[in-house]
Amino acid sequence: MSLPNELRSFIEALPEPRILVDTDYRILAANGAYRREFPVSGKLIGRTCYEISHHFDKPCDQCGESCPRQAAMRSGGISRVLHLHHTSRGEEHIDVELIPIRDEGGEIRYFVETMRFLGGGATRTSELGMAGRSPAFNAMLDLLNRAAPSMTPVLLLGESGTGKELAAQTLHALSPRRQDPFVPVDCSGLTESLFESELFGYEKGAFTGANQRKIGLVEAASGGVLFLDEVGDIPLNLQVKLLRLLETGTFRRVGGVESLMADFRLVAATHRDLKAMVEEGSFRRDLYYRISAFPVQLPPLRERREDLPLLVDTLLQRLSTDRLYRCDSDAMERLLAHDFPGNIRELRNLLERAVILADGDTIQAGHLPEDLRCAAPGPLPAPTDAAILPLDEAEKRYVRWALERMGGDRKALAQALGISERTLYRKL
Repeated sequence: MSLPNELRSFIEALPEPRILVDTDYRILAANGAYRREFPVSGKLIGRTCYEISHHFDKPCDQCGESCPRQAAMRSGGISRVLHLHHTSRGEEHIDVELIPIRDEGGEIRYFVETMRFLGGGATRTSELGMAGRSPAFNAMLDLLNRAAPSMTPVLLLGESGTGKELAAQTLHALSPRRQDPFVPVDCSGLTESLFESELFGYEKGAFTGANQRKIGLVEAASGGVLFLDEVGDIPLNLQVKLLRLLETGTFRRVGGVESLMADFRLVAATHRDLKAMVEEGSFRRDLYYRISAFPVQLPPLRERREDLPLLVDTLLQRLSTDRLYRCDSDAMERLLAHDFPGNIRELRNLLERAVILADGDTIQAGHLPEDLRCAAPGPLPAPTDAAILPLDEAEKRYVRWALERMGGDRKALAQALGISERTLYRKL
């Protein structure tokens, strides 16, 4: 097929990996950056984008991924999505942008697909510290990636132990301010007497014991990120002082008279229901709306069970530098059966204990706490006469249960069930 020279020039115009595909997913052109980042053996032109990017044998929307092509076809405009692609360094999260190209009759003939590495390529997925590939994890990471370039305040919401500070560090690493300070503030530990001096600093002689000027955390975060952890724990009478800082962008050191300019990106986090606190009067409404311009919900571990094997491997690598540990299938089965009310923090503690107990390099069920050793799922119980379920609901429960038993391996589950992966993805 002969392509217009303008399209070929458009593909080569920017440094990001970029390809031109037709309506049958076939790659018609690729720039040099794409060939470098997504190397293939043999011929590239004519092969499908999902084969090169995902190593799939069918389109990604038929394999449990959200395909930007479907959104572009519906809207007729640009579509973006965060995907896991196979690059020259292994699997990485890629921000995929799709632009539909129409012919003279107005019909969509081509798609220009641009791949951007997170943080503009300055930070690789492996460097972020966060691990996951589940839809819930990808949706959360996509929001962080979209918010990173701006100065809009971000509010991280989620249960205790879901990794809110790590998410804040990821947001910082993906932002243009990544070279500037990241300053965390534990709001639950700030008493009224410490609040102003810790945040704003103080001048020499401001109070007894102030023998020299001290720089506050707001000033220390200049140019970077001020992370207010557990912002919901700030007492009501202190919230007005934080609101004034955010509204005016200025502050004064304790004992000082000069107004100083504040220059920081605000990221706040809490496990509390701030909306309910606003309604009951324990959190200021104006402060809530000031810090919650861009809320991001962090999923609990029980909603991303398919990430558990990857998280286990990642945490075991971090817990030991002299030996490579792994979990056997029995231990992994018991971990998958656990709901983890303490989320990733609880998982890390369990693995740290297991590493101490393990004599070799394999974590076994006996190295886990007793309540987990008894938690492995047995055969799926048959419903009693009083609990007869509709067939579609029974099938839904069975498929979810079977996926947990298979450790989140959808391909293996499809083979075990005797159905195609496409059928399994549809059922899931």
